[in-house]
Amino acid sequence: MVILGIDPGTANTGYGILTIDRNIRVTEYGCIYTSADTEMPERLKIIYQRVSDLIEQYHPDEVAVEQIYFSKNSKTALSIGQARGVIMLSASLAGKKVFDYTPLEIKQAVVGYGRAEKQQVQYMLKDLLHLVKIPSPDDAADALAVALCHYYSRKLKAYE
Repeated sequence: MVILGIDPGTANTGYGILTIDRNIRVTEYGCIYTSADTEMPERLKIIYQRVSDLIEQYHPDEVAVEQIYFSKNSKTALSIGQARGVIMLSASLAGKKVFDYTPLEIKQAVVGYGRAEKQQVQYMLKDLLHLVKIPSPDDAADALAVALCHYYSRKLKAYE
């Protein structure tokens, strides 16, 4: 099984790909970057195309996306929502089932505590995924956490 985890954003969209057979292996992780100087429709197109490329290259069985928790800045929340939309569209058009998780659910699954700090999540990722170093950048680490949360939660989500 292959899981694509995504931490959406318009400037930085993190992605993490886990392959699960007898063990959990990190296949790839990184970020999709877009410039603030670029118009929003073009930024969304870049995110859509790169996510579509990841799906075509790695053939994930399922896609997990982080939900927007809250934002003090409504403009930021709106742009993250737009990024989530093109990500879910890309996955849906590729025939992939899309699951979403709150930051609280992700931290609970990875650390065992829903209010864990970012550094605690990153340390646990390093440990649980047997990585040599803490994954970076932060958005990519968050995406790996989304994918790992989905792996741990997927049987429960299948019954919702």
